[in-house]
Amino acid sequence: MVNMSETRNTAPLTVGDEIELEVTGIAHGGVCVARHEGRVVFVADAIPGERVRARVTEARKKSFARAAVIEVLEASEDRRPHVWPEAAIERDPEDRAGGAEFGHIALERQRFLKAEVLADAMKRFGGVELASEEGEDLAEALADLVEPAPGDDETNGLGYRTRVRLHVDAETGTVGPYASRSRRVIPVESLPLASEGINQIAPLSDNITEVATVDLVDPAADDPRMLLGLPGEKKRAGADDVVRELVEDRGFLVRAGGFWQVHREAPTVLFTAVRDAIQDLIDAERFDATASNLDLYGGVGLLAAAMAEAAGPTIRVTTVESDAGATDDAAENLAELVGALAVTARVDRHLADLLKATEPVRNRMRRGTVVLDPPRSGAGGDVTAQLIELSPANIVYVACDPVALARDTKTLRDAGYELTGLRAFDIFPHTHHFETVAVFERG
Repeated sequence: MVNMSETRNTAPLTVGDEIELEVTGIAHGGVCVARHEGRVVFVADAIPGERVRARVTEARKKSFARAAVIEVLEASEDRRPHVWPEAAIERDPEDRAGGAEFGHIALERQRFLKAEVLADAMKRFGGVELASEEGEDLAEALADLVEPAPGDDETNGLGYRTRVRLHVDAETGTVGPYASRSRRVIPVESLPLASEGINQIAPLSDNITEVATVDLVDPAADDPRMLLGLPGEKKRAGADDVVRELVEDRGFLVRAGGFWQVHREAPTVLFTAVRDAIQDLIDAERFDATASNLDLYGGVGLLAAAMAEAAGPTIRVTTVESDAGATDDAAENLAELVGALAVTARVDRHLADLLKATEPVRNRMRRGTVVLDPPRSGAGGDVTAQLIELSPANIVYVACDPVALARDTKTLRDAGYELTGLRAFDIFPHTHHFETVAVFERG
């Protein structure tokens, strides 16, 4: 990782410059780190340990620049032919499809790099040491930190996406993904990360007019869908189209255009991880099924159902979600739980109402457990402060951004919560994304 304070002033780089770089590390966001005459350069399409020739793509910042590899001079043993030809370095950087920024790296090394990012974020922003810094000890400690999803090793991490968004060029009608860090639509002939069902309906060779986006959805227990988003339309495509998903043998109703994890195994992976975390709390006699338990940013009730799987059908749990369609689906999905309630509200406003509640309600909250799965930006200072004031016994935090998780971890630990469990899951192979489940217990 890189410490920006170490950068000294140097002659400016300009967009289009071609430079040789020794790649030294990985940074959050799917890029590697190098230095050119003291200036930090964030390099796309590289692997730590490589020597590359790269083209500067952004040089507006005095302290750092961005570049993309155009030639590998000394390759890592973990470099592979890119899984997506339309994203490979043989293409000009401006013509590379975005969304598979780790597609040139062996899967095992991808997970190790993600583990490095998580460990660095938790140390720098969360004050938590996940691994030793001494050579082989570090490698050993990080080797299994990020767990693969079932089946990915057998398929080389391909064919897993059950939801894909494509964009439409307003002038040409070309359909495709955006280029990396761009709003430029790249025509492609393949979607190797997408499921077979999506590839069967993907309009990759078509020109589509008067459409802004094409969402492709391949539900576990329903037919694939193609949802067309019109320019300027406020209502989300597929908002009224309900499809059926499966987690193990449990069915979930989900809006076709609503949120559901994109990896075919991700809902089960996260359901199981949260269920296991709740079971551990039960075994430690820290979980109270009769308390005021919460599932925040609850979507269609996936994680509330996971809580009930561990605690039993008599659990009291309120799932809170701002999307009314998702809340309606959550009410259906949790209908067999007598003590379950699905509320349509912003999380901060719901917590604000709880803070105004009577003392008996507040006492039930203090005995309760909160599961939350916030957006990429994390729960943030306001929501985390509200949780601290409500003081639930336990918090199970599902995070899709390691830095956001680390910052909220520091806030919770400073308030007296102890981080007692941490697991990470590689449910976005060939990208820099991954999910983490952290468990906090009030001291």
